Amino acid sequence: MKIYNTLTGKKEEFKPIEDGKVMIYVCGPTVYNYFHIGNARPIVVFDTLRKYLEYRGYEVKYVQNFTDVDDKIINKAKEEGLPALEVSKKYTKEYFDDAHALNVRDADVHPLVSEHIPDIIEFIETLIEKGYAYEADGDVYFSTRKFDEYGKLSGQNIDDLEAGARIAVGEVKNDPLDFALWKARKEESEIAWGSPWGMGRPGWHIECSAMARKHLGQTIDIHAGGQDLQFPHHENEIAQSECCNGVPFAHYWMHNAYITMNKEKMSKSKGNFMTVRDIRRKFNGEVIRYFLLSGQYRNPVDFSMDLMRQAVASLDRMHNCKYNLEYFATEGGEDGEITADEQYTLDYYDNHRQKFIRAMDDDLNTADGITAVFELITVINTNLKDTSTKAFAKASLDVLMEFCNVLGLLQEEDTDEISAEVQALVDERQEARKAKNFARADEIRDILHAQGILLKDTPNGVQIIKL
Repeated sequence: MKIYNTLTGKKEEFKPIEDGKVMIYVCGPTVYNYFHIGNARPIVVFDTLRKYLEYRGYEVKYVQNFTDVDDKIINKAKEEGLPALEVSKKYTKEYFDDAHALNVRDADVHPLVSEHIPDIIEFIETLIEKGYAYEADGDVYFSTRKFDEYGKLSGQNIDDLEAGARIAVGEVKNDPLDFALWKARKEESEIAWGSPWGMGRPGWHIECSAMARKHLGQTIDIHAGGQDLQFPHHENEIAQSECCNGVPFAHYWMHNAYITMNKEKMSKSKGNFMTVRDIRRKFNGEVIRYFLLSGQYRNPVDFSMDLMRQAVASLDRMHNCKYNLEYFATEGGEDGEITADEQYTLDYYDNHRQKFIRAMDDDLNTADGITAVFELITVINTNLKDTSTKAFAKASLDVLMEFCNVLGLLQEEDTDEISAEVQALVDERQEARKAKNFARADEIRDILHAQGILLKDTPNGVQIIKL
C-alpha cells in the first residue's frame, strides 16, 4: 500500500513500525455543537482506512480524541447556562448518534482532554525541564524557535511566519511565534485545574501530543486529520512531541481536503455549512458516507444536493443487487451444487477483487474502489438468472459484502419498525396498482424514496428497504 505522506510531500510505501500492527491517531472534534459535513470527511475517510488495513490483515489500534476543554466550549456554556463539561458531554453524545448513522465504528480509545490533565501537566513539565518551554504569569509557552525543524510538515518558513505574528493583548510570551501549552484561568467561573503554574487549563495543541503518547507511545505509524489542522495544530504537535520525547512523532501524516460549498471552504465561522444532523433529515446517513467516499480523499469536493441525489441513485443500485442476491440465496435460487459456469464466474470475481485492492492500495482511492464495486455488480447482474443456484447467489453476496464492508456501505439494515404513515402509503400504493392507477403508485414510490425508503416488488409481496 502507498500513502501520500504530507511530511515528505510524496506517496510512500506503507511500512508499519511493527510488522502486522498499525497505530493510528486521528484528531477528533471539539464538542461544542453538531459536526458539519466538512468535519464528517476525516471521520469517514479514516474509519475507512482502518477498515481497509484490517481487511489487509493488520491489527489496528485506532485512537480518536474529543476536545472537551476549549474556548469555544466555554463560550457555548455561557450561552446555554451550563457547566462546560456538561456542554461537551451533550455534544459528545450527539457526535456518536451522527457517527453511527454514517456507519462509523467507535475508536478503540476516545480519550477526553478533561481525563488526561495529569498526563498533559507531566508533558509540559518535561518541556520546561528540557528548556523548550517557559512560564509567564501562570501561562506556559513553547519556544518555537528552539525547534530547528519547525515548519517541516506545512512547508512554512519561520521568517515568513514571524512577519505575520502578533502578541495578543494579555499575553506575555517571549516571541510572537511561541504558542500556549497552558492557559491561566481568567475568571473564577472558568473551568480550571490545579497545576505547578496555578489554576488553568491546557492549550489546544498539547492535548493531542499527550494523549497520543499515553495510548500509542512516543512514535506512531499514522497521524491523520483534516487539511485545516496541518498548520498550526499538527505542526505544533510535531514540535512539542519531538522536543519532549526526542524521537519522531509520526511516520506518516495524512490530511483530507476540504468540503466546500459554492467553491468556498465550509466553516462554522463563515456560516456556510450544513450539519450532518440537518442533512440526515433529508438523506440517510449511508448516503452521506457514500458521498464522502465518492471522491479521493485528497481532492476537494463541493457539496450539493445534486451530488447527494446521485449518491442515492448509486446506493439504490447497490441495494438492489444485494437484495436480489439475498432473495436467490434463500428462496429464489435452485437447490444443488454450484455449476461449472457459475464457478467460472466466481473465479472471475477475483479480477474485481484485485482492482478493488489496487485502488485502495493507491493512497486509499475510494473513488476507484467504488468503481470496482459497480463493475462487480454488473457481472453479478449479468450472470444471476432464474436458474441460478442458491449457493452461487450466496457466494456472490459474500464477495459483494467483502468490498462493501471495507467501504462501510450496505451494512446491517435498520431494524426499526416501519412507521404507520409509511405502511399506509405502501398499502395505498398496492391498492393503486390493483386499480391500474400507476401514476399514483409511482408518485407514492417517489415520495417514499425521498424519505430514504426503497420499495422492491417481488413475487412474495413488497420488500421495504430503508436506505
